[in-house]
Amino acid sequence: MRVAIIGSGSLASLFAVKLVDHVDLFMLGHWHEQISHLQTEGMLLINLDGTRNRRYVPVYDEPAAVAPADLALILVKSYQTLRAAGDTAVLLTDDGVAITLQNGLGNKDQLESVLGANRVLQGVTTLGANLLAPGTIHHAGLGQVYLAEPNKNNSFTRTAVVRELVDSLNFAGFDTKLIADVVGLVWGKLAVNAGINPLSALLHVPNGYLLENEGVRHLLVGAAKEVAAVASALDISLPYEYPEEQIVRVARQTASNYSSMLKDVLRGAPTEIKAICGAIIEHGKRAGIPTPINSEFYRLVTAQTEQLNDFIQTYNSEGRIAYFKPLKSEIETLDRLLSNRRFPLDNLVSTMKISINGG
Repeated sequence: MRVAIIGSGSLASLFAVKLVDHVDLFMLGHWHEQISHLQTEGMLLINLDGTRNRRYVPVYDEPAAVAPADLALILVKSYQTLRAAGDTAVLLTDDGVAITLQNGLGNKDQLESVLGANRVLQGVTTLGANLLAPGTIHHAGLGQVYLAEPNKNNSFTRTAVVRELVDSLNFAGFDTKLIADVVGLVWGKLAVNAGINPLSALLHVPNGYLLENEGVRHLLVGAAKEVAAVASALDISLPYEYPEEQIVRVARQTASNYSSMLKDVLRGAPTEIKAICGAIIEHGKRAGIPTPINSEFYRLVTAQTEQLNDFIQTYNSEGRIAYFKPLKSEIETLDRLLSNRRFPLDNLVSTMKISINGG
């Protein structure tokens, strides 16, 4: 089995460096600094226990330049999915399979629009990884990998390849399972991401800081409960009963972590806000479920991203961000409230122009 890792960021690097000893594997990406480093010095993996290993992973930036793959793991940002689909169409064998492990909703649909529905499987992972520098990946958190059980009733013909991948992932140290209801897991992760990612990106704080005040915690939980309500209206079962408990649990377990959306904001890159909050808003509209918190998160993160070129960022003594050019008033207010560590719920809700019913 020949496997392509599509992407060159944190999770793509983690999967590649741990899987390369177990399968015929290569990476395909378009981050030239990372590619150059991997081609000359290989990938340095910093394990959970602090031990280090270096592996050389074949990496390319042109899909036509490599021998075809039987399977592709799609590990790019959601806004890069269509480009990844085009690259994957070139490098897969005629009956090759693509598996998405991306954040948010809509990635599978975009891949299917290019590759066909019988060649795409949904997956989800809760692994944590930080790319510390080009060529240096830190395995930052344990997690699982779940892949959709290929449906015997459809035209999917590469079941054996998927099962071989599951075995290889487990041999490589990834806790991997095939599961019938992967959609519920995707929405379960979405509910957590919808609260933690935009709030941490707006306030520029690690995940655990979101639990330190009543107002922010209220918004955190409210965003997750909106996702649960939309999922329920769509007859999608989440993998847990209480979204408010799950999102608090994850924020606490990852207290020192900086969300991927915050990292994107700080490096001036696009975010996945459309695939997370934007997707929730759209599904909510179709289901008749209001999503005011997710709507405001979408508006504020979009506004912040659009102004990244209009302000200078620097770290203050606490390792947070100080602004020397103004943002929109809403974001200024959020940051000022955070700096003062005062979060009157009425003020915060008023700032975001939304109405929340207690809880």
